[in-house]
Amino acid sequence: MATADLSAPALTGIRRLSALDTVRARIALAVELGLLKPGERLPANADIARALGVAEITVRRALESLVGDGLIERRRGRGGGTLVAADPPAERVREVGAYRESAAEVRDLIDHRLILEAGLVQLVAKRSPDLPRLRTLVARMDTATGWAEFHELDAEFHRSVAAPAPAAAVAQYETVLAELYRFYLPYPMAKLRESNRDHARLVKALAAGDPDAAARVTRKHVRGLHQTMFVGLGAGESTTVEN
Repeated sequence: MATADLSAPALTGIRRLSALDTVRARIALAVELGLLKPGERLPANADIARALGVAEITVRRALESLVGDGLIERRRGRGGGTLVAADPPAERVREVGAYRESAAEVRDLIDHRLILEAGLVQLVAKRSPDLPRLRTLVARMDTATGWAEFHELDAEFHRSVAAPAPAAAVAQYETVLAELYRFYLPYPMAKLRESNRDHARLVKALAAGDPDAAARVTRKHVRGLHQTMFVGLGAGESTTVEN
């Protein structure tokens, strides 16, 4: 029989949660922070699964459990679907606590991303970024119909920006980005489109071959996460941008 590794550190924060529990926590925290509004329709399960990096069956089971918690409801017929409850109860989903416990880790990840990304875009501005691809992604984010679709495009955009940089630096950046995206929450589309303006400014700086302008846009874009991710938000506060 296998024995436990007593020297291994205890799992803390979101690392102690199952995939199902992370979906519960992320949806519930978005509701608590007012990012998902009462009566708002959720995207299709498949879209949520891709955005949150889990299996579709995990999303289905998580949503079923959140129905039981009273945070979301299912309606039949025209205009139906899976919606945030009209009066969702507060602090019903205990798994949210694991995200709040991870606040210091999230802040460190934001700073790590800031250092890496600002340096990468300065290099990329002097190389050959795939400008047509980047412009296409910006245009698609402007017309995205939901937060799940936007998040997929956002991740693709940032990885595409970094692609021309040295492979070792890109690998380190993508690791940090993937870790930070584990804390991604649903956001209002109007606010996500505001963040897309930074993407457009970055593409303009890269097209001009201006490394300083590219770094300025990137520092503003990433530094803002300290206020706009859940670590900087409190219940009832307004949101501005994400990612």
